[in-house]
Amino acid sequence: MAPRTSVSEITTLASSFADDLRLYADAGVDAVGIWELKLVEGGDAAALELLQASGLETASAVPAVPSILPLPLLGGPTDPAERVEALCASLERLAPFRPSGVVCLTGTGAGGDADAARGVVVDGLRTLAREAERLGLTIALEPYQQRDGEPWSIVHSLGDAVELILDAGDPPGLGIQFDTWHLWSSPTVLDDVAEHAGRFAGVHVADYREPTRSWADRVLPGDGVADLPRLLRALDEAGWEGPYDLELFSDDGTFGTALEGSLWAIDPQQLVEQALESFRRCWEASLVA
Repeated sequence: MAPRTSVSEITTLASSFADDLRLYADAGVDAVGIWELKLVEGGDAAALELLQASGLETASAVPAVPSILPLPLLGGPTDPAERVEALCASLERLAPFRPSGVVCLTGTGAGGDADAARGVVVDGLRTLAREAERLGLTIALEPYQQRDGEPWSIVHSLGDAVELILDAGDPPGLGIQFDTWHLWSSPTVLDDVAEHAGRFAGVHVADYREPTRSWADRVLPGDGVADLPRLLRALDEAGWEGPYDLELFSDDGTFGTALEGSLWAIDPQQLVEQALESFRRCWEASLVA
């Protein structure tokens, strides 16, 4: 059976929400991964109408403030309580769009007491999970890759994420966001997928450039060093039936570094077509992996 596909809106960074919906629907994908930064203040009702008219489902959404602890490379409030408050507001705003999950990073505990940072995250996840359950949503806790991951997260594998969820009491509103770019190099990732896929609220897909030039330097499926066919096969065999959401960061200077050959410099329609074709080749390879 053909896999269901989605495009995360960060992939076409310069396009508007309305343009993204038209582009993705024309490309024949099944869903859109909404980024709150694409929603215009005061325009949510119109955006919801456009989404419903497009026929697209909603994969995982990314809130404007995407972590409990600070993310120094992205800014935002430094007080975790303010960040949790902002995340709760995002849940309220995103709920009508019915995303499969709302992505949440832990943020960094670097420079402070590790146990205290973990305690703050656990408390924050409990609050967010309660609010998500009230709204019929799922928080999708996203582990960040081990390499250069300290500024982003205190969890770097599926096992780490599950331990944190259990520390929070394993509430029904708390799941996991699987991301091939983050987890491809985790030594136990294939076994972890088999064990924990039932917790997944979403799956992000991108390949890993080696050597990488920044955190925002992802490449098309099949163009990097991640064994995506094996990961895709593992996800399929573990029972994942949701959309595979293509999420491509490729800094054109927006995040401080204009990378040579940035994918964000490509025409958005061309990029989406290339990304889907690359994904399909990896999927076909997964059938014989």
